Amino acid sequence: QVLLVESGGGLVQAGGSLRLSCAASGRTFSNYIMAWFRQAPGKEREFVASIGRSGVSKLYADSVKGRFTISRDNAKNTVALQMNSLKLEDTAVYYCAASNSPFIGTTTAMFGYWGQGTQVTVSS
Repeated sequence: QVLLVESGGGLVQAGGSLRLSCAASGRTFSNYIMAWFRQAPGKEREFVASIGRSGVSKLYADSVKGRFTISRDNAKNTVALQMNSLKLEDTAVYYCAASNSPFIGTTTAMFGYWGQGTQVTVSS
């Protein structure tokens, strides 16, 4: 069991930046693939970014490549999402997720642990 708590969401103007953080507690954090997903009103939850156990392997959704950066600190049991050049369409609830899959991936089905989510609202 791993518990995930997100923070850092808020209201930001288009073009601005936000940094989300997710704190994990429970089992050994470095054993987990970590990821960020998001869900906008009326839409399905979608993949944003994932990071391997060592922090070297990273995957990004095409919609955020070049704007968002995922990172992790295994000593502090945290994973972060730096979001730059935010767009209106980035507005969503952002979720941190953990997986004990042997491989990094992008599907919701492979992630068995989820945080409660943090709201990100981008205004014009």
